[in-house]
Amino acid sequence: MAPIFEVCLDSAASAIIAENTGGKRIELCAGLMEGGITPSAGLISTVKAKTSLPIMVMIRPRGGDFCYDDDEFEAMVQDIKLCHSLKVKGVVFGILLQDGSIDKTRVKKLVEAALPMQVTFHRAFDMVKDPFQSLEDIIEIGGIQRILTSGCERSAYEGLDMLVELSKRADGRIIIMPGAGITERNVSKIVSAMNATEVHVGAGGTKESKMEFRNPYCSMGYAISAPEYALKVTSENKLGGMIQKF
Repeated sequence: MAPIFEVCLDSAASAIIAENTGGKRIELCAGLMEGGITPSAGLISTVKAKTSLPIMVMIRPRGGDFCYDDDEFEAMVQDIKLCHSLKVKGVVFGILLQDGSIDKTRVKKLVEAALPMQVTFHRAFDMVKDPFQSLEDIIEIGGIQRILTSGCERSAYEGLDMLVELSKRADGRIIIMPGAGITERNVSKIVSAMNATEVHVGAGGTKESKMEFRNPYCSMGYAISAPEYALKVTSENKLGGMIQKF
């Protein structure tokens, strides 16, 4: 059976491409260059109106680590409440303690705030000190349907041995969803090795800006940033190439 393809994206245009190409679920983010942060209410509403795919909304108040202060945690709670009002399928989050373990107390509070929406524990998992203990901690919390992970490596292909072991240890108690660096060249091997039922892909591409006048002396990001006039969008060819493998 073909796995469910969850597509990570940050625009209505990409959501439309994902649905038309065979994607089955959306992880909606802003700030993909930071690994994904919480999208605006306007973006969530627009994507929901433009696609029939279930939407999992990233709940991450900033880039960087996953150890949050009280104000950041409160922002996460409020964003989950907003997702309830927008009637999305679910939310995606993760919180760690300073020692690299799962912040079970706060994660449980977010799960309780999210119910009955679905919950994915995101790639904060890839930054834990002990992935096997963290797996058990997340299962113990309850109410979390899946863990998105690269196997604690830069890409799912590099972390494949860990992904296989996590899947064995999960033993059907929770979904282990591989993600990061998955391409048409490696998706079949990853899915086959761990018998994955779901897979998380980016399938990123670019499209040329419509701007005719272009100021070469100014950009809106840091010194190291995405090109100002190359807009990020889901690639129909990349996503379709992966889905057609199954």
